[in-house]
Parts: sequence; structure tokens; C-alpha cells
Amino acid sequence: MFVAKVTGSMIATQKVESMVGQRLLMVEPYRLDGKTRDRLVTTGRTFVAVDTVGAGEGEFVLICQGSSARLTPETKNLPVDTVVIGIVDSVHIDHACVYAKEGPSKE
Repeated sequence: MFVAKVTGSMIATQKVESMVGQRLLMVEPYRLDGKTRDRLVTTGRTFVAVDTVGAGEGEFVLICQGSSARLTPETKNLPVDTVVIGIVDSVHIDHACVYAKEGPSKE
């Protein structure tokens, strides 16, 4: 699994029948800043992911790739390589909050 940020959506009017009705999102994987370890930073890559949880633009999400992306009930037997499987509420590293959906942690 990876943490990614939803940066947009994609519309494809022509696609294989099994993909009709699937919502496609543009996601950008993030990682922990290796120097400061106090924030998430982009990896500089972008993927198209099938949305199974109703994620919105600007949200941080959990994504799976490869064969794991086809193991959800919603994506079984679909030709997908990346799927959104969760919406991130917060990320804590070394007892510090490096991301909170609702703003800085009060802990």
C-alpha cells in the first residue's frame, strides 16, 4: 500500500465493457520527507486509479498496485493496476502528526 494525493479525475468515454461505470482518479504518491521526517512530500509520479471509496480531489488516500489492486470485490477481474482502497484521516510518525485531514493534531 502507498499514500497518495488525489490530484484530479479522468474521463474515458471509450473503454472496455468491464470498466464502464468505474470512476477514475489521478493520484500522486507521497512519501515521508527523508531529511526532516515531519511532512509528506511527493514522489513526482502520477497514476490513474480506480476509486472504490468515493475519494475527492485534494484528499490523501491509500492505494494498492499490481495484483493486489484486483483483490477487492469492486475490482475483481477488472484490468486495473492501481486502486484507491481508503481515505487517510491522519499520519503519525515518531509520535508526531505529519498529516491530519482536519488540520494540525491537538495531541
